[in-house]
Amino acid sequence: MLEPDKIDYRSSGRGVSLEVPPDLTQLPGQSRYVVPTTGVSATDYAAGQAAAQAATSTGTTATNQIADVRYEHAGDERWLSVDRPADKLWGPVRDFWLDNGFLMAVDQPTVGIMETDWAENRAKIPQDFIRSTIGKVFDSLYSTGQRDQFRTRLERNAKGGTNIYITHKGMEEVYTNNRKDSTIWQPRPRDPELEAEFLRRLMVKLGISQEQAKAQVAQAEQ
Repeated sequence: MLEPDKIDYRSSGRGVSLEVPPDLTQLPGQSRYVVPTTGVSATDYAAGQAAAQAATSTGTTATNQIADVRYEHAGDERWLSVDRPADKLWGPVRDFWLDNGFLMAVDQPTVGIMETDWAENRAKIPQDFIRSTIGKVFDSLYSTGQRDQFRTRLERNAKGGTNIYITHKGMEEVYTNNRKDSTIWQPRPRDPELEAEFLRRLMVKLGISQEQAKAQVAQAEQ
């Protein structure tokens, strides 16, 4: 499992939207790579957070449930099984991605699908002397050459609760010739460790303690 300090999508200095690799919108026949022109603004997010806090203070949002969220693992698939209906989970799951530094590219509760924008894991950039000295001013000059996107699917399960699946998609920038004067973006393999880590974090968002979440994931991944 990835260490928490190996994931950081929040420090890339984004405002309303993230700079998306240009040719992610030009992949023929691959609608899943199309980046929409709309997103969730910081103002809208702040308003939503205030509403969520107000709901919690009135007792309408259960945050202390520790036995109704379970981490499941079968083959190469991982998911959370939650004893709550999907309509009660949509808001917290959506807030979870916003809290982790993403904007929402797809937000469709009627079909149970949400998808983040493409974002960069800034924790992968080496923290050398130059970056640590001037990084706060010129941090945008540093790039990993990789972008990540996460698709979340909420499905009703046989017990009347909800299964939550998180699927990672990745792109990487590669040179097109030996002169290294031109690059393209191409898909890179899905990262199951990233999926597992975000499922673990989501467990905490839904009320499980850090220790319980780590224990459940470790046991399931054995």
